[in-house]
Amino acid sequence: MYQLYGHRNSGAAAIEAALELCEIAYRFIDVEATPEAALALEKLNTLKQIPTLQLPDGSILTESAAILIHLALTFPQAKLLPSDPADRDQAIRGLVYIVSNCYAAIGIIDYPERWLAEADESSRQNLMTGARTRLHWSWEVFADQFSGELYLGAETPGALDVLAAVVSRWAGSREHLRNARPGFFAWLERIDRHPTLAPVFARHWPG
Repeated sequence: MYQLYGHRNSGAAAIEAALELCEIAYRFIDVEATPEAALALEKLNTLKQIPTLQLPDGSILTESAAILIHLALTFPQAKLLPSDPADRDQAIRGLVYIVSNCYAAIGIIDYPERWLAEADESSRQNLMTGARTRLHWSWEVFADQFSGELYLGAETPGALDVLAAVVSRWAGSREHLRNARPGFFAWLERIDRHPTLAPVFARHWPG
C-alpha cells in the first residue's frame, strides 16, 4: 500500500487527489498529528518536506512533480498525463514550471529566514513582498501558456490540473487570478468541484 506523508493545507493534497484518481489504496499519515509521525517523516526525508510518498515496495519518492509522473506512468488508465506525446511533454513542462516557479516562491514567503543571512523584520517583509509579487506574475504566465492543457470538464482531470488547483490556493494567488486571469480562475474552480477531487480538497481546506 502507498503511504503518503503530509498534513492539511499542504502540497500533499495534490498527491492525495492523484491517488484517488488512480483508484488505488493508500494511507495518509498526518505528520502534525503526533511526534512519532513527524519523526517517521524525518527518517524517510531528511529535508522533512511534504509530500513524501512511500511506495508499496518500501522505496521513497519526494518532489511533487516526480511523484505525479510516477503515478501517471504506473497507472496509465488514470490518464494523469496525456497519451499523445506532444501533449504529454507540455503537461510535464507545466508540472515542472509550477514546482520551480510557484511552489519555490511559496517556500520563500512561508520561510523567508531560510534565505536571509540576517533575518531582521524589515528584510523578511521585503523578501516576502517581492516573492509574492513574483509568484502572482508567475501564475499569470502559467495561465497564458498552459490553459490549453487543463481539464475542461468533459474528461478526467490530470496531474497538471491537480497540482495547479492545490498550489494556486496559497499566498493570495487565487484572489489575484480572479481579477488578473478570470478565465483561468474559472478553470481552477471547475477542477475544485470535480466529484473525485472535491472530497480531498474539503479535507484539506474545510469550510
